[in-house]
Amino acid sequence: MSLGHALRRIAEEYPEARLDPPAGHPLAAVIRRGAPDELRAALAGIDGPLLVKGSPGRGTRWAAVPWLATFDPAVTTSATRGYYLVYLFPAHTPAVHLSLAQGTVAALREHGPRAGAHLRASGDRLRARLADFADRLPNRGIALGTAGALPEGYEAAHILGLTYALDQLGDERRLRTDLAVAVDAYRALKARGGLDLGTG
Repeated sequence: MSLGHALRRIAEEYPEARLDPPAGHPLAAVIRRGAPDELRAALAGIDGPLLVKGSPGRGTRWAAVPWLATFDPAVTTSATRGYYLVYLFPAHTPAVHLSLAQGTVAALREHGPRAGAHLRASGDRLRARLADFADRLPNRGIALGTAGALPEGYEAAHILGLTYALDQLGDERRLRTDLAVAVDAYRALKARGGLDLGTG
């Protein structure tokens, strides 16, 4: 397998996989283990400690939007808080988003029904802080095609990134180059004050 093959498999197979229970499902194993292993391999040439996790959901429920994330442990080790890099798989179209994103659950807990507006406003200011990455990570917004606090929060939490159609996932060199750029943006955000909008 390769990173592109793993991403394509999730994007293609997830809608049908959700019709079956996740326990013991082969695609759940790809999201939890196979895809993270491929992402770790793609990150192997990049200096610094980076954690990788994938989630198809919890317990007996599939996630509305599965994810495959990279965390700088000095920033966060969880998709709930801080900021991190994540591959997200929209429900309404076979594609993959690579997103530099803010933690959604912490914002929901802190801001309640105003969390989306808070995350979008924060994202606008963080994009300005990362203006030198705008050409290489041009997506200012993402659509996940499903309702709910978490998917809508993921959309609002997006800072910048890229979207791949399925036929673009065969270019492993491009995926790794884009990933390296995204890690550079992640580290630049950390160096420029992170989510602290009072600095930088």
